[in-house]
Amino acid sequence: MKNTIKSILTLGILLSGITAFAQDKQANNIDNSNIALQGYSPVSYLDLGLAQRGVKEHRSEYQKVIYYFTSAEQKATFDKNPSKYLPQYGGYCAFGVYAGAKFRVDPTKFIVQDEKYFLYLNNIELDAKELWLKEDNHKRLAKKADENWEKLKTTYN
Repeated sequence: MKNTIKSILTLGILLSGITAFAQDKQANNIDNSNIALQGYSPVSYLDLGLAQRGVKEHRSEYQKVIYYFTSAEQKATFDKNPSKYLPQYGGYCAFGVYAGAKFRVDPTKFIVQDEKYFLYLNNIELDAKELWLKEDNHKRLAKKADENWEKLKTTYN
């Protein structure tokens, strides 16, 4: 009987851990190493308006997601206020979220608007950043994307 209770408790703990990890993967565009932004620095996007690849020597973990930075100073800046530096829509393509889908991004395709940064898909067939900018109505697009994100952040890619 004791072993059965232990087994059930162990299984319950294991399943809750798997569920928590799955939710992280659903709401964050991360690789299998839980690295966000393909290793680009969230501080560089927001504070410098640049896409700069961070290094593993300067890394932080926030809500089970790993972020890389270009320097110890950037890491310290992030650590003081991590939520300020999180990418919109978990790092998925802003135009895709606006359209109701999650797409991986080109980390060099982004805009900074209203103290937030938005990332975009870019491939041979589609430059989502260009589409977003052509609409010339950031507030309307972001409002619709925000609404869609409430549902999308709990779905798999």
